[in-house]
Amino acid sequence: MSKALRFVLSLLVALAACAGHAAPPASVFLEELTWTEVRDQVRAGSTTVIVPIGGTEQNGPAMVLGKHNVRAKVLAGRIASGLEHTLVAPVIAYVPEGAVKPPTAHMRYAGTLTIPDAAFESTLEYAARSLRQHGFKDIVLVGDHGGYQSNMKRVAERLNREWAHDPARVHALEDYYRASDADYRALLKDKGYREDEIGTHAGLADTSLALAVDPHLVRSERLASTPSGEGVAGDPRRASAAAGQLGVDLIVGRSIEAIKRALARR
Repeated sequence: MSKALRFVLSLLVALAACAGHAAPPASVFLEELTWTEVRDQVRAGSTTVIVPIGGTEQNGPAMVLGKHNVRAKVLAGRIASGLEHTLVAPVIAYVPEGAVKPPTAHMRYAGTLTIPDAAFESTLEYAARSLRQHGFKDIVLVGDHGGYQSNMKRVAERLNREWAHDPARVHALEDYYRASDADYRALLKDKGYREDEIGTHAGLADTSLALAVDPHLVRSERLASTPSGEGVAGDPRRASAAAGQLGVDLIVGRSIEAIKRALARR
C-alpha cells in the first residue's frame, strides 16, 4: 500500500471518528439537555423559558388520560422553536382536578389524579424560583387546561410583586388557553362544524387537537360509539387531524405573538 493511500485511509478514519463524536442536535427541552448545555445556552442569551402545564384527567372513552400533558409539551416546543432563544421546562402533570372524597369533577372517573390548589401553586412558584436561580429572566406559564388559569395568574402576580426590583418576570400566558378554547371553537364554527359537536371536553375540538398533535392519544375505533356523557361534552365522531391542525396553528401563532409582546414590554 502506498504512503498516499495509507494517508487517505487514515484521514477517512479520523473523519469518521470525529463524526461519531459530533455534538447531538440541539433541543429546546431542558430534560433533554445536560446542565452545562443549559448553562451555556443561558449565557448565550436563551433566558426565556416556557413551563408547560398539563393535567392527568379522564378524556372520555376514546382519548387517553395524558392528553393535556402531551399536547402541552408538543405545543410548547413549537412555540419555543418559533421564538428562538427559548427553552421548555418539563411538563407539570399533577394539577387540581376536583376533590378526592367525595370525588368531584374529573375525579369521578378512574385514572384522574388531583392535588390541592395550594400544592399546585407551590409547585409553579418553586419551578419559577428554580429557573430564576439559573439565570432565566422570562418564565412563561402555559396551561393547556382551563381549570387552573386563575392559579397561574395568582402565582405570576405574587412573584412579580416580590421581584419588582429584579430583572426576572413570570408571565401567565392567557392567550394560549384563549386560543385553544373560545377562539378555536369559533374557528371551527366558521368551518361549518356545529356547536353541539365541537363541545367543551373530549368533543370534536378537543379530539381533533389531540389527533393533530399525536394520533396515538385517540382510540379512533371508539369515536363512532362515543356518546355525550361518560366524560364527554360534545360529539367527537367527525374529529380529524386536519381540523386539529387549524387549532395547532392558531395556538402556536397566538402564543408566539403574545410572548413577543410581553418581552417587548420588558
